[in-house]
Amino acid sequence: MARIVARSGERALPLTGWSWLATAADAAATPADLPEGGGWQEAAVPGTIAGTLRSLGRLDDISANAIGQQDHWYRTRLTEPLNGRLRFEGLATVTEIWVGGVKQTDSVSMFAVVELAVNCPAGTEIALCFRALAPKLAAAPRRSRWRPAMIQPNGLRWFRTSALGSMPGWCPPGLPTGPYRPVLRIESEAGAAQIEAVDLRTSYDGQAGTVVLSVRFASNASLPGRAIMRCAGGEATLRSDAQGRLAGTLSLSGIAPWFPHTHGEPALHDLTLTLDGETIDLGRIGFRSLEVDRGEDGAGFGLIVNGVPVFCRGACWSNADVTTLAGGRAAYEPWLRLAREAGMNMIRLPGVMTYEDDAFFALCDELGILVWQEMMLANFDYPQGDAGFRAAIATEVEALLGRTQGSPSLAVLCGGSEVFQQSAMLGAPPEAWSGPVFDEVLPEAVARLRPDIAYVPNSPSGGPLPFVADKGVTHYYGVGAYMRGLDDARRANVRFAAESLAFANMPEEVSLRSGKPPAITHHPDWKRAVPRDASASWDFEDVRDHYLERLYGLEPARLRREDPERYFALSRAVVAEVMEETFAEWRRPGSLTSGALVWLLQDLQAGAGWGVIAVDGEPKSAWHGLARAFRPVQLALTDEGVNGLGLHVLNERPESLAATVELTCWRAGEVAVVQAKREIALAPRSATTLSAFDLIGRFFDIAYAYRFGPPGHDVTSAVLRDTASGVVLAEAFHFPLRRGHERHHCGLAAQLEREGDGWSLVLSTQRFAQSVEIVDAGWRPERSWFHLAPGEPRRVRLHRRPGTSGEPSGEVRAVNALDRVSYVAGA
Repeated sequence: MARIVARSGERALPLTGWSWLATAADAAATPADLPEGGGWQEAAVPGTIAGTLRSLGRLDDISANAIGQQDHWYRTRLTEPLNGRLRFEGLATVTEIWVGGVKQTDSVSMFAVVELAVNCPAGTEIALCFRALAPKLAAAPRRSRWRPAMIQPNGLRWFRTSALGSMPGWCPPGLPTGPYRPVLRIESEAGAAQIEAVDLRTSYDGQAGTVVLSVRFASNASLPGRAIMRCAGGEATLRSDAQGRLAGTLSLSGIAPWFPHTHGEPALHDLTLTLDGETIDLGRIGFRSLEVDRGEDGAGFGLIVNGVPVFCRGACWSNADVTTLAGGRAAYEPWLRLAREAGMNMIRLPGVMTYEDDAFFALCDELGILVWQEMMLANFDYPQGDAGFRAAIATEVEALLGRTQGSPSLAVLCGGSEVFQQSAMLGAPPEAWSGPVFDEVLPEAVARLRPDIAYVPNSPSGGPLPFVADKGVTHYYGVGAYMRGLDDARRANVRFAAESLAFANMPEEVSLRSGKPPAITHHPDWKRAVPRDASASWDFEDVRDHYLERLYGLEPARLRREDPERYFALSRAVVAEVMEETFAEWRRPGSLTSGALVWLLQDLQAGAGWGVIAVDGEPKSAWHGLARAFRPVQLALTDEGVNGLGLHVLNERPESLAATVELTCWRAGEVAVVQAKREIALAPRSATTLSAFDLIGRFFDIAYAYRFGPPGHDVTSAVLRDTASGVVLAEAFHFPLRRGHERHHCGLAAQLEREGDGWSLVLSTQRFAQSVEIVDAGWRPERSWFHLAPGEPRRVRLHRRPGTSGEPSGEVRAVNALDRVSYVAGA
């Protein structure tokens, strides 16, 4: 059932004026046992204990680890009488709720909403006690068929709480504790229509969109005399059905459907319900169809939206702020807009994080980003035989699917993260991997509440082993943690990677200027943020270094010691290069891959984390590489060995494409030894592959596969240019040998130009410039870490960073350039 927080005739307001006190575990049995003197601190609600400690300047590893060992009390008083309800939207985790000194209820899940009917005078105390969780985890039954090393302790499997704070290899410490979602006072008016629930279904058949709406009222409420739903200029009357509900169906012929933004417009339409003349806003809804594409062999996984196959690409969400667990539009919007700006059309919410609130889905609806939502179940051998546990999961999934019924962005519900994988890797037989939660409880809820989305039992799953790449859904780290060659991206025959390509992504120079962490890669504060598997002898900086050596032919340890600035530059360049090349393999027309998501979107702490965006909101080099790899109109080059180079042109847009493909092979980065071009026309949402040999029309060892002597060139550039406007739509590059580490004078040039209220930077070079970086303390470049060919200037828009003043002033560099060029507005 769709969620309505405040019903017709009601008003929901945040409960404010909270203070917080930490005590020893079980030191106070009731609010009356608490001291009235010092020690109480003002506390933000929604918020967490860690967030309050951070605001007080007292958050460190010691205080974070102490959170779970203590009881934490929050209290406030009603400033006005309340005859209505108190609503607690998220309490982490084992919580007592006290009203006027009397305990009203307990909550044992941070994912459960709690509502209390109250009739209280002004001055009534509302108190919350978050009991110490760490002792409860330690006392939980320990026996299980397997124990994950990544998340500790094993007792977490008995509690409905997040794994955040319990993954020491890559997550800051501190068990999530506190009222991290809003606490609302809901005031009722006499005679208000007592709506208990709204059930909302949408569908799209290619011609028309349909809304099926039913409204259930409280048993003591009389049904309105007239009920009308309205959407997109159409309306339908709701009538009483056999269950005592008001129900109706509205069909809208020719309605604009919702698409992910890469493939069309994410059209949304306002839906309202009018009861006896009073209008209730039911939010914005979208119409789309969704099918799962298993491929010709029935072993794959992909999504078809409105009859259009969609290559899903994006990243895995961590948290808008892991310290406060912040929700709401203001917290989510900067991250999701950067995701869209990078061309991402899917975000995965993994089972090790938290559920996000309604504003997250509303933004994804608006931005045209598909959502892969996982249940917060990860790695553990959960007590699926326990009826209480199954009931808790059933309540959890029903609440999640109910409140997102009108959201077209929600595309996949997945049972959780790496439960099947963990059991299989630790030797459990196939019959132990799943269980009634994944096989019965969750798919039944999807079929009943959201039959328009796909259900995946677990991520990864689908093959003879859950994690194999060529069946079902995988977590792919062949390129990445397993340090295989870049050609493994094709050899592994990935069908759908729900996570992939994790590197210790170096923050940009502007993010490191605060000195936190210090830009010294072996400083303890630096290493603290570098992810590692808890039982491994290596970390993800070692993974990045492996590819630095493979692509550039330099020894990372020596480079780090002798030229740390260059080490940082190449460390940033290499992840962008690896990601772009890998996605070129996956997106080419001959690939069976239907989607891949990078781990992670944003860091959990400052430093070289997995995130492609730093904690300060600054996109890293990996983000820039993905922005090129994810273009809906795309040109990619792949090495086909003795068959030369493949030029793959993709047009995912609903409009046809008329363009020119231009190919140039460069010797010494400045002499064009081969040039060719061809006019092409692509239908909407189509792709083609061209042979470089066919374009050139003669033999030229473009991939340096035949090796009849030294290579005749060191780089190939390709351009996809719009025929009508001459605008460059996409570029691609190929290096027949390694990218190399030699540096030359490239003749870089930069010119600032006004563009509306902002600025653009026009860059050019006399010699091929590799991995061009734009460094500006106050202005963020829209694109960076790209290659620049001679004779092909690049215009880059600059965006003022929040909280900065002044005009653009910065420097342009390239990893193969000895020269640098500065720019200053007004100079």
